[in-house]
Amino acid sequence: MTVPYDELVFQSPYLAVVKAKQLLGEGKMKEVDYILESLAESMGRSEKRAVISQLTRLILHIIKWKCQPEKRSASWVISIRSARAEITASQEEMPSLNRDFLESIWNKCFLAAKQDARDEMGKKPDIIALSWDEVFNETYTLWAD
Repeated sequence: MTVPYDELVFQSPYLAVVKAKQLLGEGKMKEVDYILESLAESMGRSEKRAVISQLTRLILHIIKWKCQPEKRSASWVISIRSARAEITASQEEMPSLNRDFLESIWNKCFLAAKQDARDEMGKKPDIIALSWDEVFNETYTLWAD
């Protein structure tokens, strides 16, 4: 029972919902329960991956901002702002993606962002760490307000 439903959830969440609806009509509640649990787990994993990706992108642009002030651009400002917004939206959808979760993935994301920055800049960034405030609260803009 579990293998086909796991595979179905993995391959097509939509078809998994259709199958759950069919099973519901047949009164097969145990199978419906299983599919719904699998879908919920899958959605949670997707949101976590999205937050990891957005945090890495956010840190990458802040590293570049700090290491290459002469190359600052509106696209960097927009990338920082949109990554922050995406993380916030994910947190609103899944409250478990809170600060504790972000801190648990912080080093992994920082190291990935630092490697990406090295590749993009063509040199090793001289940044050792970034604070929570630098990543989530500091204002990055090209214009003086």
